[in-house]
Amino acid sequence: MSFQVHPQLVADSIQLGQFELCELLLINDSQYPWFVLVPRRPDIEEIYQLSDTDQKLLWSESASLSSSLVDIFNGDKLNIAAIGNLVPQLHVHHVVRFKHDPCWPAPIWGKLPMVKYEVEQIEALKRKIVQKLPKLTPSA
Repeated sequence: MSFQVHPQLVADSIQLGQFELCELLLINDSQYPWFVLVPRRPDIEEIYQLSDTDQKLLWSESASLSSSLVDIFNGDKLNIAAIGNLVPQLHVHHVVRFKHDPCWPAPIWGKLPMVKYEVEQIEALKRKIVQKLPKLTPSA
């Protein structure tokens, strides 16, 4: 079976680009800087199912993304999670949190309706991310 991003992730996100292993998605909710890494491997639901090489690559890409998000957004906290209760495909959330965000300090999952980004906001975020992540190949 070939790799495809889960339909729910496609519906909820904007594709920003690709690392060597992962797709980088922006969740289309402007209430939080919320990014998701999805390893391009079919039928993987858990990190331990990845090869050792892919596990290391996932953590490297996650660390690079994390560092860039902290630099760009200067949040109060960075939440990283691979939950997968509703979307079984392995994906790792990276959410920049602020003490003034609508759900602080509680988790954000399913708490509020999504507030979609404006096109200009998406383009500005994409430019910032691409500048900070030289190993990211931007989506068209």
